[in-house]
Parts: sequence; structure tokens; C-alpha cells
Amino acid sequence: MQYGLYPSCHSYPTIFSITQNQHSRYALKGLPSCSTMSELKQFHAQIIKLGLSCDNDAMGRVIKFCTTLESGDLNYALQMFDKLPNPDTFIYNTIIRGYLQFQLLKESVLFYSHMLERSVSPNNFTFPLVIRACCIDNAVEEGKQIHGHVIKFGFGFDKFSQNNLIHMYVNFHFLEEAKWVLDHMYEKDDVSWTTLISGYAQLGYLAEAFRVFDSIAEKSSVCWNAMISAYVHNNQFHQAFALFERMMSEDVGIDKFIAASMLSACTRLGALKQGEWIVEQVKKSRIDLDSKLATSIIDMYCKCGCLDKALQFFKGLPRKGISSWNCMIGGLAMHGKGEAAIELLKEMESERVAPDYITFVNLLSACAHSGLIEEGKHYFHYMKEEYGIEPGMEHYGCLVDLLGRAGLLEEARKIIKEMPMSADVGVLGALLGACRIHKNIELGEIIGKQVIELEPQNSGRYVVLANLYAYAGRWEDVANIRKLMNDRGVKKAPGFSVVELEGVVSEFIAGGRTHPQAKEIYAKVNEMLDCIKSAGYVPDSDGLQQDFDEEERENPLYYHSEKLAIAFGLLKTKPGAVLRITKNLRVCKDCHQASKLISKVYDREIIVRDRNRFHHFKDGECSCKDYW
Repeated sequence: MQYGLYPSCHSYPTIFSITQNQHSRYALKGLPSCSTMSELKQFHAQIIKLGLSCDNDAMGRVIKFCTTLESGDLNYALQMFDKLPNPDTFIYNTIIRGYLQFQLLKESVLFYSHMLERSVSPNNFTFPLVIRACCIDNAVEEGKQIHGHVIKFGFGFDKFSQNNLIHMYVNFHFLEEAKWVLDHMYEKDDVSWTTLISGYAQLGYLAEAFRVFDSIAEKSSVCWNAMISAYVHNNQFHQAFALFERMMSEDVGIDKFIAASMLSACTRLGALKQGEWIVEQVKKSRIDLDSKLATSIIDMYCKCGCLDKALQFFKGLPRKGISSWNCMIGGLAMHGKGEAAIELLKEMESERVAPDYITFVNLLSACAHSGLIEEGKHYFHYMKEEYGIEPGMEHYGCLVDLLGRAGLLEEARKIIKEMPMSADVGVLGALLGACRIHKNIELGEIIGKQVIELEPQNSGRYVVLANLYAYAGRWEDVANIRKLMNDRGVKKAPGFSVVELEGVVSEFIAGGRTHPQAKEIYAKVNEMLDCIKSAGYVPDSDGLQQDFDEEERENPLYYHSEKLAIAFGLLKTKPGAVLRITKNLRVCKDCHQASKLISKVYDREIIVRDRNRFHHFKDGECSCKDYW
């Protein structure tokens, strides 16, 4: 296609004098100084004057500038391309890359086909680009054809093309094909191995991922991190710790990526001692404390219940990225420190760091967990008025949560009706949770049925509605919910609690007896509960089936996982030591009350992190002030 913008190529000689070549080299030196298309067009005019409008070297550089995403103009590049009589491989690659950068994926592959039609041979830079386009566009058949071309044109041993093929097949979920490519590679590198390991892990095939990892003769820190990260992302934290210990025993140095992965595992498990050890290794090894690693450390301290240490570390950072500010505000929110979160936002603003979307999600969450109704409403409007941040689904969810927790259920419901978008399951779930807290059966039933249909495989949604029915004594409806779960194959998520003592993490499930010291633990539970009964403890059996007799109604509560974890902690620690428990579900009302009394009777501080927030039990009181 001809655009007619330039003189015919044939009006210029094809062979230039030495003087012309000198002029062309001088002219091309000016190209790097171009920063806008206007400047580029002036430069292009000089190229034409010098008779270089058909020169692949000169025009290739001009086209390359036009295909950059930041300041280029792809259409202008295509117009210049159409005037070239014999564009070479470099120019075709440049246009393909341009299409790719502008997310014109089909056009990128079609242009590759045009290249072959013009008998221009692809090179080792061509295939990674086209493979990437197929990968992003999920063009399976085209991708397989490109794989054939890689072999046909003699690039079957090119590392970059092969690595991109592995990534493409992983993206297509064709893991056998990806492994075939890896197995037939002449030269494998970290990218080859880690791409396949990550591919298996993403689909949950951890055994296969480990087999690939274990087959690597010389494992770099990148490979170790890929496998550790695979375990962490699949919630296989004990395996991650075991592999990390093996890595350390083989004298593989810890780097910032491994440190971040292991800190994530410590965070999820509540393994404070392990996390602190890794922080020490980071300091000893003088690992670069970039924003991601700094945020991981803050997050670990916050979620392991050490808010003071998180604040100390945060304040000591020489440079604070937005993610660190957001993480610290989020940490204060989890611990119910709403006023402190607001003060930190003000400090952030005083240091001229502009808050973003996430900042206000965390701040509104802090207000919700602290009952700061007016402050929450203020900042909901403030973020738009001051920073132009439009409230998103998460902000509305926090606002509904804020109002719902405070018992303002109708106001929360009105917010949902007036939202500019349809409420998602998170927003509706916040209102359902408020209905559970305030025992609003009528509204809870309406919202509960909606969230169950939106998230039919989430057992928690069924449980909340069933509990509401149980509170109302509607046992037939409770039975119907259980039947619906069974019919749909939905299993109730088992509750578990973990406690870290002397660097060892122990896990407990309700009524579980697999722990080596189960006999002593259960004896301690019975002693513990006898003691707090004399201090006024009465088991809260609200919501349990009415056909249980009194003893049966007490026993399930007696042996909830956090009670077992606390008992174990009391057995294994010295008087006065702080107990830190992590639970995967929301703490129930009975365990909350029991924990308060245990903290008083045994003179212990007990820090429990549940699915939503932290509870600091001390002297018979909880930091949440029973507002959770």
C-alpha cells in the first residue's frame, strides 16, 4: 500500500559518494536526541534530502523510534515501511515489536506471515517476538505453527526462542509440550528451569515441579527461589521451610528474592522467630533493601503480631515507597488502630507522598475495625475531592463494613443500592457479616441467598446463613443449607490454629489428637477451662444444634483449635511469655470470651490473628473492645 508521502525511491542514486556517506553518518548521529514525533519528522526530512529514504539502515532507525510506545507513532512507521523497496529482517522485527508493544497481537503475527511471503528470513530476534504475541493472545494453533518454523529455520537450539516456547506452552497449560521443549534444549538456563517449575506450580502440580527442580544439576538461587515460591503460593509452608533449610545446608546464599518468599511463608504461618531470623540474614548479607523486600518485612511483623517492631522498622527506612506506607497503614488497620492509621496518612501527606487507591482501602478498613464512622465517611469523600480517586468496589466494601459493624444496616444497604456498579460478593459479604453480628435474620437471609449464588463453592457463605438460622431456632432451614452444601459438593473449610514456639510451628485442628503431646494438651485445656469457669466463664453455645445435650454442646467449644493452641503454649512457655496464635477462620464468640479470661487468670498476653484482624488479649480485656 503506497501513501504517496515521499518522492519515489528511484529518484535517488543507490550508490553514494564518500561525502554522502559521511553526511548520512553525521545525520544519523542526531537521531538519539529526538524525543517527540515532531522532532523525528524533521530528522526524517533530512534523511530524505540526503537520499537515504530507501536505505534500510537509516530508515530502520527512524522506524524503530516510531514503534516505541512512549513517544512513537506506529501508523507513521507503517507509512515509511510501505515506501521501502526491500525491507530487511531488522525492519520487519521492529514493526513486529511495535505491534506487540501496542498490544496489536494478531497484526504482529500477520506481519510475520507477510515477512515470509516476501521471502525475508526470520532470525533469532524474530521468533521470541512472535511467540510472545501468540502467548498473550492465546493463539494456540498459530503458536504450534511458529514452533514448527523455529525448527524449520534452524533455531531449534536457540536459547531465547526455546525459552519463549516453554513460556508459551505453560501459558496454554500444555505442560507436557513445555517439558518436551526443555528436555530437547541444548543449553538450559535459569529462565528455562524456572518457567517450567512455575508452570507446574501455577496449576497445582507441585510434585512435578519438584521433580523438575530436583533434576537440575547446579541449582542457582533463582531456581531455589522458584521452588520455594511455588510452595508458598500453594500454601505449602512447611515444605517451603524444609526446602529453605536444605538450601541453607548446601551453602546457597540468600538473596532478596528468596528472603521475600520466605518472609511471605513466615507471614502466612505467623512464624515470628523464623521471620526475625531471615531479617537478620538480610542485614548480615547486606542485601539491597528495595521497596518489595522492605514491605515484606513490615508485613511480616504486622501479621505476626509485632506492630511495634513493624513501626520501628518502617520509621527507620531511609526511603519509603508507596507500598511501604500502604502496608504500614494496613497493618494498623488489622490491629484495630484506626486513629494511628489516620495519623500515618497525615504524616504521609506531610512528606509529600501522594496516597493511592490502596492507601484509602487500608485507611477505610482501619476506620471500619475501629468504629470510626464519621472519619470513615469523611475519607471516603476526601480521596476523590483531594486526589481524584474514584471510589472502587473495595472502598464501597469498606464503607458497607464500617456502617454494618456499627449496626447501621439500612444505611449500609442504601449505599449498596446507590453504588455506580453492581455490588460484588465482597461488598454483599460485608453486609452479611454485619447481619450475623447484629442478628438481623430478615436482611441476612436476603443477602445470604445472594452471596451463596454468587459464590456457590465458598463454604463460609453457607455457614454464616446457617448460623443466622440457628440463632433464630430455624433448624429446618439449617438442615436445608447443609443439604444444599452436600448436593453441591461444598465442604466446610476446617478451622485450624498454629503457634510458633522456639522456631517450631505446631498446627492444631478442632478436636484433633495427632499431636505427640495430645494427652497433656487436652489435660491442660480441661484445667484451663475449669480455672476460667470460676472466673465467670459460661460456654456460649449459641448457634449449635438444639438436639445436642448440655455436655455435647460444650465439648465442641472446649476443643476449638485456638484453645488447643493456647493450652500448648501455656505448657511449653515460661510464665509471663507472650503467646501468639494464628487462626485461618474468624474467632468465634466463645473462644473470644475464653481467651480474655485465660489472659487474666494466667497473667499472659495472648495475641490471636484470625482471618480478619488481630486480637490482643491482656488482663481480661481485648484490644478490639469486643468490636470485631
